[in-house]
Parts: sequence; C-alpha cells; structure tokens
Amino acid sequence: MLKENLAFVENQIQEACRRSGRARDEVTLIAVSKTKPVSDLMEAYGLGVRVFGENKVQELADKYEAMPKDIRWHMIGHLQRNKVKYIIDKVDLIHSVDSIRLAETIEKEAAKHNITVNILIEVNVAGEESKFGLAPEDVPEFVLEVAKFRHIRVMGLMTIAPFVEDSEENRCIFQLLRKLSVDIEAKNVDNITMRILSMGMTNDYTVAVEEGATMVRVGTGIFGARDYANL
Repeated sequence: MLKENLAFVENQIQEACRRSGRARDEVTLIAVSKTKPVSDLMEAYGLGVRVFGENKVQELADKYEAMPKDIRWHMIGHLQRNKVKYIIDKVDLIHSVDSIRLAETIEKEAAKHNITVNILIEVNVAGEESKFGLAPEDVPEFVLEVAKFRHIRVMGLMTIAPFVEDSEENRCIFQLLRKLSVDIEAKNVDNITMRILSMGMTNDYTVAVEEGATMVRVGTGIFGARDYANL
C-alpha cells in the first residue's frame, strides 16, 4: 500500500507542477513519518525517499540513530528550547522557528558544534489560536533580528494551513505566504534567503504546489492513518 500511496502522491505533485508551469524538481516531498515504525520508514527508503519529517524531538533522534545516514531529517513540529540540543546536529532543516528565544537557543547550540543551522520561520497566516507561528505583520521585523545570528541561516517561510474539507479554501493562505516571502526577499537582508516555502499537507498539497510551495509535508497520504497509541 505504501508503494501505491507514494506513487499517487508523486503523480499528484507532477500534475500540480504541470498545471502551474513549474518543473518537478522545484518541489521537495517531505515524508512525514511521525508515530510510524522504522520498518515503515525503511520501506519508504527502499522506494527512494530520502527526506523525512518528524514532529517530536525524541522520535527524530531515535530514528536518526536507526536509519541510514544519507537521510535528510526535517524538524517540522513545535520545538521546545530545552530540546534543541538533542537534534541540532541531526537535522537538515528546522521548519518551526517562531520566537527570538528559540532562535537564540539554536544559535547557542549551533555555535557549540561550530555548525550553521538552516531554519524556516513559522507563520500563522490564518491566525488560528490553536497554532504556533508569528503573525504575518510581525515577520519582517523578526527576520531582521534573526539575521544577526552567525550560526543560523534563514532559508524561507513555513505555515500550517487550517484543516478544511475543500483544499481550495486554503489557496488564499498559500498566496499570502508567498507574497510575504517575495516582499522579504526584495529587501535583500544579509543572511536571509526566501528560497523555501514549506506549505501544504496531505489534504491540500496540490493547491500549495500550484501557489509556489517548494516543500510539501505529506504524512497520512503516504503512510496511512497514524497510530497515536504508539506514542
């Protein structure tokens, strides 16, 4: 089933790229593997998947140790400051930076390892109280602050759109995030690029691709329903 699911998702991304006049290699598919056993991840790995996203620090760290080392791990969930040290040297990209205090902790831990950590700024475009992320109007000033850190590189923006039955309802969310990234890019701030737009999940990733997503985060669409009893 995983093979069929992955093929379906890949086809959907290709079609969305075709509709929007984009090249397929402009979009990175992140297989969101939270709650899934290593056996499932290894099956996906055998099918060519090399980019995995995890929501929990402990789960990412455990799977990092158990899996091949050519995997690129993405931390896509809310990141607590006291957990940063456990993944700082394991992740390719942190998607969920939404406070200066968290950025300061990442900077401190990255400096200890003498590495530069790639991050995205999480934006709560829809203004949902249940979601983390900065308000869009606060992002430009936040960018200027984070740009000062020597061991952090801002690569772009991320958002978690509302869960909706009709994915078209989130098109405006993705359009707003893209506009925000274009506006920030135009300011030419040192140490800041807007190369990455991480937006779109299982229920709306095709619309996100049409609106400029360079990364989509698909979990259920690849691995099936999650088993939270395993947490």
